Amino acid sequence: MRGGAATCGTSAHDGGMRRQWTGRPMVLGVRGGTGARRLPDTLAGVSKPVVRAQDLLVGYGGAPVCAPVAFTLAPGRALALVGPNGSGKSTVLRAVIGLLEPAGGVVEVFGAAVDERDVAFRARVASVLDDDAYFPALTVSEHLYLTARGHGVHGAQDVVDGLLDEFGLTEHARSLPVALSSGQRRRLLLAAALVRPRSLLVLDEPEQRLDHTMRDRLAQRLLDEKRAGGSVLLATHDPDLLRTVADRAVLVAEDRSRVLSAVEAAQQIAGGTA
Repeated sequence: MRGGAATCGTSAHDGGMRRQWTGRPMVLGVRGGTGARRLPDTLAGVSKPVVRAQDLLVGYGGAPVCAPVAFTLAPGRALALVGPNGSGKSTVLRAVIGLLEPAGGVVEVFGAAVDERDVAFRARVASVLDDDAYFPALTVSEHLYLTARGHGVHGAQDVVDGLLDEFGLTEHARSLPVALSSGQRRRLLLAAALVRPRSLLVLDEPEQRLDHTMRDRLAQRLLDEKRAGGSVLLATHDPDLLRTVADRAVLVAEDRSRVLSAVEAAQQIAGGTA
């Protein structure tokens, strides 16, 4: 192993629709009104990492795209992946949520090998990657409502209305995604990840195509996520977002992946080296 092991804390993706989830302690329930999350009492006793990667090697066609990475992510913590464009950050995220088979090493989520075909896994992981994964024939409001109802959210319409307002999409509620700007579609995808229950939120450069005000709003949302006991794994090029949200960072690189503090990582981004 050439990289260090990052430990965050001491200890959708947004998949198929489901009924109200009651069987797993790490799922955060969404309640009506503002989209606030309720932390189950059993979460306080959880000590296992939400994500554990050890000597994780990722790539395509047997060719690694970066050095092996190692980290753990605890409940209520955020870990940022940083590095130049093309360094392999997105590929690592895809391996974590089961969209890509690792080329080597180990990745576990909720203490088990990743299997994105597993209903329980998909129910607990929400993600926003670099693709536009939306329902093209549904309006913005319908998209969010279907996602909320499919995941058993109580007071779904109130939650949807709150997120439409929060992400500046209220006046576009009856628009189809194709009629939105790229920034508005990005906000729709973020809202879709936040409208459903989750324990792990995985985001690939969520700041992309967001203005300064919306980036600040996103940072506050992610802080709220951590306070509610949720875990956040994100790739980012935004030093302000990283400093505000992340507890630790991993520099993903071709020669050697290594652990950085959030401050060190933000300085590397600001200096143009990550």
